[in-house]
Amino acid sequence: MLQEIKCLTDDFPHMEVTAQGYNAVAVGQKTYNGVALLAKHPITDVVTSLPGDEGDTQARYLEASVGDLRVATIYLPNGNPSGTEKFTYKLGWMDRLTARAKELLASEKPVVLGGDYNICPRDEDVYNPALFANDALCRPESRARFRSLINLGYTDALRALYPNEHLYTYWDYQGGAWPRDLGLRIDHLLLSPQAADRLTAAGVDKTPRAEEKASDHTPAWCELG
Repeated sequence: MLQEIKCLTDDFPHMEVTAQGYNAVAVGQKTYNGVALLAKHPITDVVTSLPGDEGDTQARYLEASVGDLRVATIYLPNGNPSGTEKFTYKLGWMDRLTARAKELLASEKPVVLGGDYNICPRDEDVYNPALFANDALCRPESRARFRSLINLGYTDALRALYPNEHLYTYWDYQGGAWPRDLGLRIDHLLLSPQAADRLTAAGVDKTPRAEEKASDHTPAWCELG
């Protein structure tokens, strides 16, 4: 599940991805946003936008079936600065995501909703809670909507296996955040009960973040038996 690919749909490197043995679907837009799914198995029944607002043209949601799984790659709005229309858009987007997540639960299929949620669910997920108290990533309204997803019946894969461990998935490029480990946990994998029952492993792969010209995010992952 890829987010923020920052290219038009037709410019996604399908040939290179296929050469590595993956099928791929992508929905993108120029310069901003964009999401993609890669899978070794066929990708079918593709949905290219989050239902609920036909006027929303931002490329932030892609849902499809891979084997018996229903998966969605999510690039949730950042929402900063809070108190602006950007924050209002974030909260509205989350309300639509909650509605869709509820529909997916009704299918009784194993569902994985993964990606960059731009939310630190708890103070333990941010290196300096006081500094981020009014940030859209940590605002009570944002966290409440994340809890609403969990309360539907979804499981946070990382916290299911590591409830109290120090886990970050993002380090800013500024201020030496990476070498000082000033991070945030904003990338999440939410599992429906049918998927959570199959959860065997999960983690954060910090290796790519240390590479030259790295993304400021590093992969969160889970394994389903």
